[in-house]
Amino acid sequence: MSENKRLIIAMTGATGAVYGLRLLQVLRDMGGWETHLIVSSAGVLNIHHELGMKRSEVCAFADVVHDVGDIGASIASGAFKTRGMIIAPCSMKTLAAVAHGFSDNLIARAADVALKERRRLVVVPRETPLNLAHIRNMAAITEMGGIVFPPLPAFYGKAKTLAELIDETVGRILELFGIETEALFEPWEGLGKS
Repeated sequence: MSENKRLIIAMTGATGAVYGLRLLQVLRDMGGWETHLIVSSAGVLNIHHELGMKRSEVCAFADVVHDVGDIGASIASGAFKTRGMIIAPCSMKTLAAVAHGFSDNLIARAADVALKERRRLVVVPRETPLNLAHIRNMAAITEMGGIVFPPLPAFYGKAKTLAELIDETVGRILELFGIETEALFEPWEGLGKS
């Protein structure tokens, strides 16, 4: 598989498991992408609570599944080439671990690898309101070259369903990796469009 067709997707215990699931579904449906999935223990609980799914059901959408404790996994090394990594949803615990280089599990280690190798890292934090520690951790990740992408809905697109709002966010995240996603949402073209 080409390094340009590999993406790491991590799911943590923050609310918003649907974003990680939808990313996996879209990449699988596109074809040609090799997805590497990591799910934290809290992520498994959240998947069950929010989506009513078992870990195995979500993992079935990924090409390769890594245990969160497997620091010896392929994706823990910069020698394993990928396009980058998306953490969706990203808990404040994981955000802090990435911001401070605390690679105590495979999610934080793979994110550290993405940053050190100057690959794209997109974190999708889900918390509100934010305290100063959250904001400083987001700033640290941004300063290291990562992208902080809160899943905020864009109401100007006039989505009619929750699924359309989710797809707009997923599409915009994937476009950060140069992946075309016109089928997921209509980009803003200005108020003067006739």
